[in-house]
Amino acid sequence: MPKLAMSVQLATESSGLPSEQQFRKWARATLRVDTEATLRIVDEEEGRELNRDYRGKDYATNVLTFPLTEEPWLIGDIILCAPVVAREAQEQGITLEAHYAHLTVHGILHMHGYDHIEEAQAELMESLESAIMIKLGFADPYLSEKRKL
Repeated sequence: MPKLAMSVQLATESSGLPSEQQFRKWARATLRVDTEATLRIVDEEEGRELNRDYRGKDYATNVLTFPLTEEPWLIGDIILCAPVVAREAQEQGITLEAHYAHLTVHGILHMHGYDHIEEAQAELMESLESAIMIKLGFADPYLSEKRKL
């Protein structure tokens, strides 16, 4: 089983966040190689600033992934924007825990080099996310409708 070294940083006033153990469990379920990651939970202001500075999009998004290296192990950062995650979970009628799990899995897959820009890549990435989420005991996040990540 691949090794995980993960730092969880809470830079938000949001409540109801999963525990560090939960984030680690979700990340471990997704790993294929040894990984060093920082998972940072931020408020909307920092999420918007990072999305603007690194992607040229002036709004806060749910998850940003910054892979630093892919071989022979993964190193990178994953940013989750707590207010966006909470809003999306409510809009989608899913638990906050399930949405955080899905976005953690999604971010780790991005670190592995998966993407969802092209349709074939998106289908592969979504199928992996679905399988991992089911293995973790959650519902398939793509079963009822396509959810925007």
